[in-house]
This record gives sequence, structure tokens and C-alpha cells, in this order.
Amino acid sequence: MSLENAPAEVQLAVDLIELLETNKIAPALALAALAIVRQDYERKLAAGAEH
Repeated sequence: MSLENAPAEVQLAVDLIELLETNKIAPALALAALAIVRQDYERKLAAGAEH
């Protein structure tokens, strides 16, 4: 399966990984930041925001 045919969430994940790796973000820092991002988006989803 090529990336262009992959689901949108897979394409976004690959883009985010590339961004983090290109900027040499340490894995522990990336995970801590992603936890904050996840909490923010879970709050948005719970509030009914889709975008």
C-alpha cells in the first residue's frame, strides 16, 4: 500500500513523525508534547468540535 492511498490518519502520522525526526526532537520530549496534544484534541472532541 502506498502512502498516497493510506488513510488520512496514517498520512498525518507519517508527516508528524517526519517533522519530529527532521527537527531532531528527542523521543521523550515528543511523547510528552503529544500527550498534551492528545488531551487538547480529546477535549475538543468531547465538546463536539470535529475540526
